Amino acid sequence: MNKSSQLVRFGFCCLWNSIMLARKGLLPDGFLLTRLAEDQNQPSRSRSKSQRARFITKTGSCNVAHKNIREQGRFLQDVFTTMVDLKWQHSLLIFTSAFLCSWMLFAMVWWLLAFAHGDLEPRDPNGEPGPVPCVTAIHSFTSAFLFSIEVQVTIGFGGRMVTEECPVAITVLIIQNILGLIINAVMLGCVFMKTAQANRRAETLIFSRNAVIAPRNGRPAFMFRVGDLRKSMIISATVQLQVIRRTVTAEGEVIPVCQLDIQVENPLRSNGIFLVSPLIISHTIERGSPLYELSAQSLASEDLEIIVILEGVVETTGISMQARTSYTPEEILWGRRFVSIITEEDGRYCVDYSKFGNTIPVRMSSLSAKELDQTRGVQEGASDVPLQGWGLVRAGRGGFRRGGRACDSAAPQPWYAQAEKPHKEVEQKGQKKMVQLEVIGRQIEEDELGDMSD
Repeated sequence: MNKSSQLVRFGFCCLWNSIMLARKGLLPDGFLLTRLAEDQNQPSRSRSKSQRARFITKTGSCNVAHKNIREQGRFLQDVFTTMVDLKWQHSLLIFTSAFLCSWMLFAMVWWLLAFAHGDLEPRDPNGEPGPVPCVTAIHSFTSAFLFSIEVQVTIGFGGRMVTEECPVAITVLIIQNILGLIINAVMLGCVFMKTAQANRRAETLIFSRNAVIAPRNGRPAFMFRVGDLRKSMIISATVQLQVIRRTVTAEGEVIPVCQLDIQVENPLRSNGIFLVSPLIISHTIERGSPLYELSAQSLASEDLEIIVILEGVVETTGISMQARTSYTPEEILWGRRFVSIITEEDGRYCVDYSKFGNTIPVRMSSLSAKELDQTRGVQEGASDVPLQGWGLVRAGRGGFRRGGRACDSAAPQPWYAQAEKPHKEVEQKGQKKMVQLEVIGRQIEEDELGDMSD
């Protein structure tokens, strides 16, 4: 055991020394141990590079970092929105600092007024009373700070008060009261807006963790499930889908984040939904869809992200809200569909949220919608050849007629080339028969000759 451990240590030391010498340039790049170490590191690098950053996280927050912003002053022009967007710990720090700074500032003012008026000079309690002070019971900076708090928060313990001796003290009292009311209003407004933000309502809107691609009504469809956990509804709810992918224009311009809208299937021809129970939102993959060329094999290597945006108005507060999520190729399941979670029990519908994201496999081709259309087009074209003449055949300028002969040639013949000579329909005793124009002309000539002979 000792010899084996010593051999392992010796091999590890040789490997480490060879790597360090190769880094210093004392060994060639083709050295065996160095190459082995590099080969072990390459897969991890490739995996890290293949992992693409999300544009929208699963929780709905935007995964975008804004850097090198030179115009920072624009945020100070909208202080209220900036404070509402801050985190709670930063907001509480700003609130506490604002109140403490205002109390300290006016405490300094009250102390200066008392010092200038001579109220801080020591007096003999048994002697004659001195002049009337501007503010009673202020003997130090601590008492001035307590008086500042009493003025701004309107506590009023009764031990300290402003007298009529100093008009400047009355002016300072008015200014501090107005400033205190402004600070209170701003802080209360920020707290209310932060607690009543619309994104808080979005916490009870859930999306399926995975999306699926499965056939629906004979066409492949992209589907996901959305549900609302609250009984209060979202009024005028709409769903919008967007595909974010890297594209290159015809001029060679590279667009790293290109947004393409996806049409949501809805019988009402709009994106509005009635979110009273969990719904499966679907998008039919057909010609014109950004997912038209997506197949089961190319799904894993696609560089795209499908963003889901649900907007609406909160019924209880009337505030507009927005919930967001996204699906990457790793979260899109090919050939699966969602299980049913709605049942009817005791005269009402029940939703089992334990099966909200459950899926089951279905039979589905691994080809893309484009490849399926091309395959169906070839088969339909081949099947139409022997059936020529049995469908609607163009007859004349605006009419259609049934029947006709089957075309022997592979290519269909135009309507005007179906007969070598024009024909005319003649009704005889309720039946129709085809009579050539030459025969009609001969009959007319014979009738005219017969009349002349008579």
